[in-house]
Amino acid sequence: MEFVKEFATFLHEKNIIKFGDFTLASGKKSQYYIDLRLVASYPHEFRKMVKQLQNRISDEIGFENFHSLVSVPTGGLVVASSLATEIVKPLIYVRNKPKEHGTSQSIEGVICQDMKLLMIDDVATTGDSVVNAIKILKKSGLTITDAFVIIDRSDGDAITALKAEGVKLHSLVDIEQIINEIPKK
Repeated sequence: MEFVKEFATFLHEKNIIKFGDFTLASGKKSQYYIDLRLVASYPHEFRKMVKQLQNRISDEIGFENFHSLVSVPTGGLVVASSLATEIVKPLIYVRNKPKEHGTSQSIEGVICQDMKLLMIDDVATTGDSVVNAIKILKKSGLTITDAFVIIDRSDGDAITALKAEGVKLHSLVDIEQIINEIPKK
């Protein structure tokens, strides 16, 4: 749990978790906003976060149980890219809509039939972007049974939405753990 305390303190001190009135990408209202895209600006903390994610995936899923990482732009893609390098696994990503030029692809990266994937994202709220990507992946004959996020906001329907697609949501931490560990003034 030492990681959770350090991570929560870091997020708070660097204003990566903000408190106030926010409208999230899902349209939901929230009293806090977490911008994990900022963590990459702090390479030591970013690497600790990715290494912690690597360890949890090893323990909970096992690297031998998937062929490739997959993510969605933008927040999760930065994390997934770094993680793919650390664990020496291929990375693909799913656009929220096909490119309007070039190859007009929704899925970027090398794929093959019956490939098993592990989804990586930054923050889970409703799970809409991940569910959309999962549907695109399944139409292409790819298998996905697990998704891992850095933070589960625990206030959306992400777990239920992913479960409806046959995907289990795992998280490095949930918002309650972070809020409980933020230093009180």
